[in-house]
Amino acid sequence: YMNVELKLSSTVLSSDSPAQRNPSLRIIPTDWAAPLDLPAAFGRAPQRLEVDLGCGKGRFLLARATAHPQTSFLGLDRQTRRLAKVERKAQRAQLANIRLLYAEAAYAVTHLLPRGSVAAYYIFFPDPWPKRRHHRRRLFDAAFLDALNTSLMPRGCIHLATDHLDYFESIRRLLAGDARLVEREAFITSDEERTDFELIFLQQNKPIGRCSFAKRASVLS
Repeated sequence: YMNVELKLSSTVLSSDSPAQRNPSLRIIPTDWAAPLDLPAAFGRAPQRLEVDLGCGKGRFLLARATAHPQTSFLGLDRQTRRLAKVERKAQRAQLANIRLLYAEAAYAVTHLLPRGSVAAYYIFFPDPWPKRRHHRRRLFDAAFLDALNTSLMPRGCIHLATDHLDYFESIRRLLAGDARLVEREAFITSDEERTDFELIFLQQNKPIGRCSFAKRASVLS
């Protein structure tokens, strides 16, 4: 990412052009090493920003954005095809409160999301990397937790769900052991918000671990 130097630009388009009818929802940072300019990205200063880390096919993101039009939503994913599909669905639904970013989750949280800007993170079914020799590839570690805390606003929340219960217990211990966080009642998705993974696991009667933690109001990151 560090060598990428792309710029957001506004192009004058005719009122009947396809691009004008369906403006891009992608965020392309001008500087991959600096925090995003969120007001420029959303066309307004977000009153509340919620981030879906690994938005996949967008079922949760689209449903949540539809139900909460005053909230700004950022969906991240590492698969461009998925993002393209989510973008088309959001454009068809005329969801002006969604933006999409092609980025790796830990990098985006650490380098691209401004300090104290995020009201909620949704981290659903992160790759568990079940083999022990691959555990170092897992998303959650001390550095990632520091980045989450820094980018969260006071009382901002981290919502987690996973079917891999060993990984769930590992993450929950990490969150519970952080004095900057306090556990809250676990966030439960509505029927419309359930991700494709969640629907599959529910069909298989697999238990799903869920937990939510909030950043303490008095914490300074």
